[in-house]
Amino acid sequence: MTGPAVTRVLVADDQTVVREGIVMLLGLLPGIEVVGAAADGEEAVALVARHRPDVVLMDLRMPRCDGVEATRRIRAGYPGTEVVVLTTYADDESLFPALRAGARGYLTKDAGGEEIARAIADVRSGAAGLSPQVQLRLLERLSGAADPAPSGEPPSAPSAVPAAEPPDGLTAREAEVLGLIAEGLSNTEIARQLYVSPATVKTHINNLFAKTGVRDRAQAVAYAFRHGITGSPQ
Repeated sequence: MTGPAVTRVLVADDQTVVREGIVMLLGLLPGIEVVGAAADGEEAVALVARHRPDVVLMDLRMPRCDGVEATRRIRAGYPGTEVVVLTTYADDESLFPALRAGARGYLTKDAGGEEIARAIADVRSGAAGLSPQVQLRLLERLSGAADPAPSGEPPSAPSAVPAAEPPDGLTAREAEVLGLIAEGLSNTEIARQLYVSPATVKTHINNLFAKTGVRDRAQAVAYAFRHGITGSPQ
């Protein structure tokens, strides 16, 4: 009889104590096998090529090759490997470049073992593995609540494209699905919210990925916030 599936994980962090601590923590979690640990982005890419892990837990600020560039190279060369960022920083200058590079998860280092395990499971299932703080930040950007205009200047619109006219030929339903992806919902949750089948949701996602040119859900999130697309009815 086949046992439960094991998720193979690689850890990348330049701080030895932090890296070893994460490896020890992961070793205590059921269903996770640590296959390697890297001290910088260059080593992370090389170890992904050697071990082909399912998920990389990626620090962002590392020498030689930072986490964003390493994520970009891993996602381009090894699309079967997902990336979950695990970093001290949750500012826009760290968050959005990582998502654009292809990261599907983003956690800060105050995350506990349960939250890390959930993010790993989420990205393995095709959902976004985002911490609650990161989801809130994305929703603030999507709603235009963040980054107020300087004094005396009118606030900029969340998107140059009117809500009734989604970009890149998206239908209203495809835009709605995209917004729900940006809010961190899985295919099953989207299907439940829209009262359609998961197969219908998957069709919408395939169509919107083709129209927008995004490769995965994390890039879809970045695309959604750039265009001010939310899952909530306008």
